[in-house]
Amino acid sequence: MSSFLQGKAVLITGGTGSFGRRFVRTVLAEHDPRRVVIFSRDELKQYEFQQELGADSRVRFFIGDVRDRDRLLRAFDQVEIVVHAAALKQVPAAEYNPFEAVKTNIYGAQNVIDAALDRGVSRVIALSTDKASSPINLYGATKLVSDKLFVNANAYAGSHETRFCVVRYGNVVGSRGSVVPLFRKLAASGRIPITDERMTRFWITLDQGVRFVIDMLERMHGGELFVPQIPSMRVVDLARAIAPDAKIEMTGIRPGEKLHEEMISVDDARRTLAADGFYVVQPDAEWWAQSGRPKGWDGAAPVPEGFRYTSDTNNQWLTIDQLRAMVDA
Repeated sequence: MSSFLQGKAVLITGGTGSFGRRFVRTVLAEHDPRRVVIFSRDELKQYEFQQELGADSRVRFFIGDVRDRDRLLRAFDQVEIVVHAAALKQVPAAEYNPFEAVKTNIYGAQNVIDAALDRGVSRVIALSTDKASSPINLYGATKLVSDKLFVNANAYAGSHETRFCVVRYGNVVGSRGSVVPLFRKLAASGRIPITDERMTRFWITLDQGVRFVIDMLERMHGGELFVPQIPSMRVVDLARAIAPDAKIEMTGIRPGEKLHEEMISVDDARRTLAADGFYVVQPDAEWWAQSGRPKGWDGAAPVPEGFRYTSDTNNQWLTIDQLRAMVDA
């Protein structure tokens, strides 16, 4: 079968992170790109990933930081598709080093936009987070600004043909910073700390996240925020799935932490369509109405009045057995 990415030059920022590595492997194995550029700032991670991939004439490793606009301009030369996955993601680190998060997550986003426009990139898709919806910590706030920059870059593009969109999803099984490795490490001690027994989270596998991004790259018109319809889980159930014999201890919610996660707020829902397997939040902007772009997807319909997409009101829930199967996969 032909692929939208077949024969194209694809670049991913943050290409040696958890998502980036899985994205690169999937694209190389299944989509036959002309070139894949792995853009990241860690030379050791690049070396290690290069050893894992082996010799592949389609792969390019490019050391650089999204804070450096000139380096992005060089890297984006003759690139057609950009996936922006680079970010400072650790909530406590962002709180303690706030402007560093701003420089990477906000200034870096604008640099990616500028470089994509100046180099004539066709499509750009940026990865967001559930923490960007009604944010209560700095990381979420910087990602909300980033989301706004990428959505409205479609107006900023003017006569350029570059199109931008955003993908937002929840916690990723086994990604960097995931609670799964922590719970596994603590299982031997016989005690698992949980901040609140009521806490719920959205849950998605790394492979599901990668495939959703690739799918939206083909479907996007430019300006949308895409949200996959994924299941929720109780953090207590996750602890029981990983360490069934351990004692669960409640420690209290940490600063900047939500009891339940949100991906679409009530206000954003007024512009949201429910499609087959995902939601589309359309821009609330004059340029979107006047753009002449298609505004619908097959079978998509507006969500009901008062809708909000949160982990505690979800209609899909993972059981302990399902959680165990996911973390063991």
